[in-house]
Amino acid sequence: MRVVTWNLWWRFGPWRERQKAVLAVLRDLRPDVVGLQEVWAADGENLAEWLAADLGLHCAWAPSPAPERWRRRIGDDTVDIGTAVLSRWPVTEQRTLLLPAPPDLADGRQALYARLATRSHDIPFFTVHLTSAPGASVVRCEQVRALAEFVWSSSGDTPHPPVVTGDFNAGPDSDEVRLLDGRRTAPPVPGRILYDAWDYADPSAPSATWTPENPYAARVLEPPSRIDHIHVGPPGPSGEGHVRAVRRAGLTPVDGVWPSDHAAVVADLAEGD
Repeated sequence: MRVVTWNLWWRFGPWRERQKAVLAVLRDLRPDVVGLQEVWAADGENLAEWLAADLGLHCAWAPSPAPERWRRRIGDDTVDIGTAVLSRWPVTEQRTLLLPAPPDLADGRQALYARLATRSHDIPFFTVHLTSAPGASVVRCEQVRALAEFVWSSSGDTPHPPVVTGDFNAGPDSDEVRLLDGRRTAPPVPGRILYDAWDYADPSAPSATWTPENPYAARVLEPPSRIDHIHVGPPGPSGEGHVRAVRRAGLTPVDGVWPSDHAAVVADLAEGD
């Protein structure tokens, strides 16, 4: 099972050209499930639904309940922003969790849960977008604690472990990301841990998903970091969810256009016997 997570940079930059580049990358990857952040919808169009239709995938979409700050940034109060899941399998259930944030950072960040019905078992799949404010690790830690409760209360009775994807706006050694791991610090839900898929990567492989190699990211003059993540619970009884490989994608222009300011992360998981 191929899983992708990708922040699509909403309606910033040359977004019409970028959406075609995003589609080209996803066509090449041939994913089974995709977690998307910063997805736009406006005037009867929805980027996630457009991608799903071309790729032959099901779509779950969750608009932000508070898009006002995003809209002010582009000067258009008609465009929605949200998260989405694209899936080869039908989505039988979906729910959202509004992530906690103080008033000055409350811009509608949320987690989206989609239950995917394969022929043999369900897959509890999540995608999330944490606050990006510099120095807001304390806020992101609270968001991760709420996310962990949401994940483990939603996963239910299925042999497949939960799969959590998203833009955490924090590196792998941060307090907020370590909370999900549960091996280097106490997990928010006792006894419940989620492995970082990148732990299965070649240690010498470049890992940054926010990198000055990308001109959209280079403009903010920040150091490179792996801020986009795929986490998976311990494998099921037949190996369901075991991480077999992980890598980055979307690292080069398509017809001269960079698809997003983030690179995507791609993980191949075992489906089980």
